[in-house]
Amino acid sequence: MVLDGAPNHRSGDLAVPRNVTLQFLPPYAPELNPKENLWEEIREKVFKNYALKSIDAVHIKLNEAIAHINRRPELVKSITSFPYIVRSF
Repeated sequence: MVLDGAPNHRSGDLAVPRNVTLQFLPPYAPELNPKENLWEEIREKVFKNYALKSIDAVHIKLNEAIAHINRRPELVKSITSFPYIVRSF
């Protein structure tokens, strides 16, 4: 299993089955985790510096982000080199 290595994705208490090997990505490797570049686009264009006051506001903002991405499939492909699939919440 490949993990991005974020501190909140690690635990000394995790019991990893013998048939699973954990491989952590380097601290900064957008070429290995291209969705990070997509999140950068979303943060820059949709979230900016908002302090959202409720979970409903978060859902509304996330749906705005999804709409932003849905309107730009070629942008998604150019940023991530991944096939384009986006789902709404």
